[in-house]
Amino acid sequence: MREKTKQKEIKHEITPMFKQYFEIKSKYPDSILFFRLGDFFEMFFEDAETVAPLLGLVLTKREAGKNLVAPMCGVPVEKSNFYIQKLIKMGFKVAICEQVEDPSTAKGIVKREVVKIITPGLFLDFESLSAKEKNYLCALYLGEKAGIAFLEVSCGEFLFTYTSKEDFLSEIIKKEPKEILLSKEQANDKKLKELKNYLPLVKISVLEESSFKIRKDLEIDKKYYSQNEFKEALKAVSAIIKYVELHQPDILQKIESPNFYFPQSFLYLDENTKRNLELIRNRIDNTEKYSLYWVLDHTLTPMGARLLKEWILYPLQDVEKIRKRQEVIKFFIHNENLKEEIKAYLKKIGDMERLAVRCILKLANPKELALLRDSLRLIPGLKNLLSEEINQFNAPSLLKELYENLEISNELYQKLEKTLEKNPPHTLKEGGIIKKGVLPELDELKNIKENSIEYLNQLEKEEREKTGIPTLKIGYNKVFGYYFEVSKSYKDKIPPYFERKQTLRNAERFITSKLKELETKILTADEKIKQIEYELFLKLREEVANYKNELKNCAKAIAQLDVLISLTETALKEDYVCPEFTEEQMLVIEEGRHPVLEKIQGKENFIPNSLYLKNGEQRLLIITGPNMGGKSTYLRQTALMVILAQMGSFVPANYMKLQIFDKIFTRIGAGDELVKGKSTFMVEMSECAYILKHATSKSLVILDEIGRGTSTYDGLSLAWAIAEYLYKKKIFTLLATHYFELTDLAKSFKEIKNYHVKVKEWKGELIFLYKVEEGATPDSYGIEVAKIAELPEEVINRAKEILKKLENQHIKKPSELKTSEKKQ
Repeated sequence: MREKTKQKEIKHEITPMFKQYFEIKSKYPDSILFFRLGDFFEMFFEDAETVAPLLGLVLTKREAGKNLVAPMCGVPVEKSNFYIQKLIKMGFKVAICEQVEDPSTAKGIVKREVVKIITPGLFLDFESLSAKEKNYLCALYLGEKAGIAFLEVSCGEFLFTYTSKEDFLSEIIKKEPKEILLSKEQANDKKLKELKNYLPLVKISVLEESSFKIRKDLEIDKKYYSQNEFKEALKAVSAIIKYVELHQPDILQKIESPNFYFPQSFLYLDENTKRNLELIRNRIDNTEKYSLYWVLDHTLTPMGARLLKEWILYPLQDVEKIRKRQEVIKFFIHNENLKEEIKAYLKKIGDMERLAVRCILKLANPKELALLRDSLRLIPGLKNLLSEEINQFNAPSLLKELYENLEISNELYQKLEKTLEKNPPHTLKEGGIIKKGVLPELDELKNIKENSIEYLNQLEKEEREKTGIPTLKIGYNKVFGYYFEVSKSYKDKIPPYFERKQTLRNAERFITSKLKELETKILTADEKIKQIEYELFLKLREEVANYKNELKNCAKAIAQLDVLISLTETALKEDYVCPEFTEEQMLVIEEGRHPVLEKIQGKENFIPNSLYLKNGEQRLLIITGPNMGGKSTYLRQTALMVILAQMGSFVPANYMKLQIFDKIFTRIGAGDELVKGKSTFMVEMSECAYILKHATSKSLVILDEIGRGTSTYDGLSLAWAIAEYLYKKKIFTLLATHYFELTDLAKSFKEIKNYHVKVKEWKGELIFLYKVEEGATPDSYGIEVAKIAELPEEVINRAKEILKKLENQHIKKPSELKTSEKKQ
C-alpha cells in the first residue's frame, strides 16, 4: 500500500492525527476507513482516490506532515448511510472509525476506534435494504460434505445445513447471499469459482482456517456435536459467529441461535432449474418481471413478499402440509369478503419482522419504532376479524394456527402509543420523540421551552407590580443573559434583591435569583429535553425487545397469511384449480397452461395442452416438431405446474393429479461457458451427467434438446442412450428433440410414447397451432422455420436440394440399431 510505504519513510515527520490514522488503517487494510473528524467521515490516501470517483465526491488534499500531502474526500456523518450503501453494493467493506471521547475534554488527539465494519452480508440499514429480498451472509466449508450456514441479521434468521460436495452450489444460489465466507485453503477450489458465474456481485471474503474451528459455545442442541455428519456445518456456523465477532461485536449476543434444516425435506431444484424456469428472475435482464414470482406476487407486506420467494424455491414434499395450504386458499376463495377485509389490514402493516429485529439489535430509531407501533395497532382488529370467521365456520387448521400466532400483548402497543409522538424523527438525540404525560420533569421542561416568553412576561408583570416601576422590562444579550432594565428616573424604587449587572447612560440593568433560575431553566431546557427523551427512548426500545418472541411469531403469521392470500388472488384472477395428490406414480394434467406466458399473452390467446404420465402406461415422452412450435413451452409449463402444486398453490389447468416428486431437473438450452473452459456440448453433457447420477424414480426430468454441438451421429447416439437410461431407471421424463430417429424408441419400449406439436402447411406457409398431440411428427420443418426467419431465398432453395439428396442416400442411422432387449 502506498501510504504504508510513506509512513515508514517519514514516520517521525507525520502529524499526530495522521499517525493515529495510519495505526488504525493498518488493522483494516481490506476496508474503506471512514475516519471521524467532527461532523464528517473523511477518507485519505488510496481509500480517497478509490471512492471519490465512485461516489461523486471532490478529491481534495490535506497536509499530513513535512513533505506529505494526503489525498482526501469526505461525507457528512448524518448522510453517511447513503454513501456506505453505495460502497456496500459495489462489494466494499467499510470500517467506521468513531471519536470515542468528547473532543472538548480530550487532552491531545481525540481517541478514535473502529466501532464496526459494515460488509455486504452484515448490512443493516433499514431503508436501504431491499424490502422483497433477504440479505444473507453465507459461510461454506468443504470436507467430506459441504457445510453451509446462512445468517440474515436484519430478519433474525440463522440457518445451517450440509449437502453433498456436488450439491452445495444449488443450495447457496437459491438464497443468493450478498457475501460468502471461505477459508484460505479452500478459496481456490475449482468448483467454488463457479459461484462468481452464478452470483457475479457476491462478495467473497477469505478467512483464516482458524475461523472455521468448531466453537464449543454454540447455542444449539448437543446432538449436532456428537454426530460426525454435522461437523462441516458446525464449522460454517462457527465461521459466521467469528466474522460477526470481528466486524460487528455489538450485535453478537443478540443474533438468533442457529437452526438446522434438511434441504431433502423440500422438492430439490438445482441452479439450472431455477435459472431455466425463471422462477424468481427472467433470463433477459435478470429482473423479477416475467418470472413465476412476478405472476404470483400479490403480497402486501415486505415479509410476505420475501416468504413467497422461499415457498417458490422450497416447494414441499410433505403432502399434509401442502393440503393445509390448499385448504386455506379454498377457504378464502369461498369467503371473498373476508379476504378483502384482511387485505385492507395487510396494506397498512409495515415490515414487522425487520422492525422487531432492529429493536432487539438496539438499532431502531424513533421513526422505526413508530412504524412498529402503527402496525401493532392493526393486530387486534385483524385478529377479531379472523376470530369471527373461525368461530362461525369450520376454518382450516392452518388458518387457526396463524390466528393463534397473532397473539401479542396489548400492553406493548399501549406503551408505544402512550410514549411515542405521532410522527417522531429518525434521529435519537434531537428531541421530538416522547409525548407529554410520560414524565412530569420532562413535561415541565417542555412547558418552559414552549412558553418561555409567557413565563418571562409573567415575571416582568410581577416585578412591575411589586416595585411600582411601570417601565421595568426584561431584556437579553449574549454577555449577561436575561436582565431587568430600569430607567434611571426610577432608581430610587429599585429593591435590595436586585443585583446590578450593567450601567447605561439612561438605564440600569439588574438580575434577581428568580430571573436567574428561570434563565437557567429556559437556556438548558432544550438540552435536558433531548437528553431525557433519548434515555426514555432507549428504555422503551429495550422494553420492546423483551417481546421479541411474540413479535417474531406475529410477523411470521402475517407473512404466511399474506402469501396465502396472494396465491388466492392469483388463483381467482388467472382461473387456477386445486391439484390432487396421489400415492400412485403419475402426473396427469388436463388443459395445462404456462403461468407466465398466459399472463403476458392473455388467457384467450394461449393454447392449453394436456399431459399423461403414469407408471405402467407411459413414463417417457419423445416430443418432436419444429422450432417455435411450442415444445419448450410445453416442457416448462409441466415443471412449473409441479412446483406450483408442491408449494401449495393452485395451478393453471382444468385438472391436475400428481405424485409427490423429490426432484426436478431441467436441461434447457445451452451456450458456451468459455470462462469455465466449457463448450456448448461440454456444458450440455455435464448437466446430463449430473441428472443421470442424481435423478430417482420419484423425480421429473425435462430435457429440451440433447446431443447437439457434436457430429449428428454422436449426438443422436448419446440422446438415444440417455433416453434408454432414464427409462430403465423408471424416471418420468419429457424429451423434446429434433432427432426424429428417437421416435423409434417407442417401438422398443412400451412406456415410451411419441408426441408432437401440431403445425399446418397452407399455401406453402407453415402455421403453428401450438397443440401437442400423440404420435411422431412427419417432418422437422427446419427449412420452413429458416424461411420464416427470412434467410435469403437462394439459401433456402439450395438447402432443399441438399436435403433431398441426403434423404435419397441410404446411410445407416442409429434408428436402425436393434435394441438388445425385447419391447418392455
